[in-house]
Amino acid sequence: MSDYMIGADIGTTSTKAVLYKTDGTIVAYSNMGYPLYTPDAFTAEQDPEEIFTAVLSAIREVVAKGGVSPQSIAFVSFSCAMHSLVPVDAEGKPLMRCMTWADNRSIEWCDKIKKTMGGHDIYMKTGTPIHPMSPLPKLVWMKNERPELFNQTKKFISIKEYIFYKLFHTYVVDYSIASSTGLFAMKTLTWDKDALAVAGITEANLSELVPTTHQMVGMDPVYAEQMGLNESTPFVLGASDGVLSNLGVNAIDPGVVAVTIGTSGAIRTVADKPSADPKERLFCYVLTEDKWVIGGPVNNGGGVLRWARDEFAAAEVETAKRLGISPYEVLTRMAARVKAGSDGLIFQPYLSGERAPLWNPNARGAFFGLTLHHQKQHMIRAVLEGIIYNLYSVMLAMRERTGEPKKIQATGGFARSALWRQMMADIFAQPVNVPESFESSCLGAAVLGLYATGRVDSLSAVAQMVGSVHSHEPIMENVETYQQLFPVFLRLSRKLEDEWSAIAAFQHKQVDA
Repeated sequence: MSDYMIGADIGTTSTKAVLYKTDGTIVAYSNMGYPLYTPDAFTAEQDPEEIFTAVLSAIREVVAKGGVSPQSIAFVSFSCAMHSLVPVDAEGKPLMRCMTWADNRSIEWCDKIKKTMGGHDIYMKTGTPIHPMSPLPKLVWMKNERPELFNQTKKFISIKEYIFYKLFHTYVVDYSIASSTGLFAMKTLTWDKDALAVAGITEANLSELVPTTHQMVGMDPVYAEQMGLNESTPFVLGASDGVLSNLGVNAIDPGVVAVTIGTSGAIRTVADKPSADPKERLFCYVLTEDKWVIGGPVNNGGGVLRWARDEFAAAEVETAKRLGISPYEVLTRMAARVKAGSDGLIFQPYLSGERAPLWNPNARGAFFGLTLHHQKQHMIRAVLEGIIYNLYSVMLAMRERTGEPKKIQATGGFARSALWRQMMADIFAQPVNVPESFESSCLGAAVLGLYATGRVDSLSAVAQMVGSVHSHEPIMENVETYQQLFPVFLRLSRKLEDEWSAIAAFQHKQVDA
């Protein structure tokens, strides 16, 4: 009897695998890390073989920890980070490391695509913003700046396609990963000819498109043995990590919004048909053919708080060590001593440029409104508020496209902080729920696998697997404060574009020098 399932998530810093019973009960967990190679300010690469080894190891470990037989595993289903690009030769060997979503070498080409190569029309057809994260600008960069490499390449694939090629010796890509390439026509579920022309490639350079529910069997027996599986174990191709995170926190009905803050962050909701934003603020990616996830990723989440910890709070970190608590707990206690609005101090959190809603890699961070009255705790609170302000600005763009949100499901590391959860309820002026989610993308992959293999007839089966841990109602006094300050935050981000460009140009010259 096949009583178990595995959800695997191939992420930016690690691959995670969770062994579940088919009712969603967690049996075993594994997390295998790997490095991100950043030799300069613009490059962010990974070694495909290191990731493949991590996938094998993570799956092998959960099978061993769970003490289950290969025959008892119904399927393995996959989540994966978006926007990766690996050029491979005719034998399927990588010609360079994998370019990740964080790679910014194509910044200048994004501007050219937008201005002279029909970028807006391509975005409206594909739903993927023209940004260095996307494979389309990466391909244009490679074609023009690494032509020898580009011309040697047989296939341009994502890291998930690389994993599946190694396991099954065939090139396939699910609609979800494809929909984040900037090369995929949303309305026809085919490769977009205009985008391919801009990239300088043909369909022959890409993988076969298949639904996210596509199953593969008959994997390479060498790897099956290494994972502790039967070679006949079905592998469900699955989808991208963002859309599966929505599924994993039960945010798949129209009007239910998932907000995630980890190192970076995202805010997403599900619609029953694809929709691009004429103002180019949002993405639109596939979950299944009749469920599309609309939203925006932000570069600046918990990573900005980590920066504040490292640069402002050495003494507090030492205090936390003595007390045996997290340094973040000390920081949030400091921030809690300050009233909502940080006494008029506003923080622009764009320390890593920004994706949604600005899509401006030149965006930079700033404190605005500093006075002699402000202290360290004001700055910590302003950092927390600035991150939520930015997510709320994405929410406003989403509201134009998908209507008023009915429910907010909040996840990620930030959800451990009662102060930060309450801040979100107050800035969003809506109740915020924190679902009981452990590795939501892995659970989303597993539930999609249940649906793909016919074990459930609807993705809503996830509702039986997700509980609720916290719920916060907005505090009206704080809501009024934030409604006065948020428009200032928004106006600042609109007025500073030229200054950001000037500072970024200066910084680039310093790097080159």
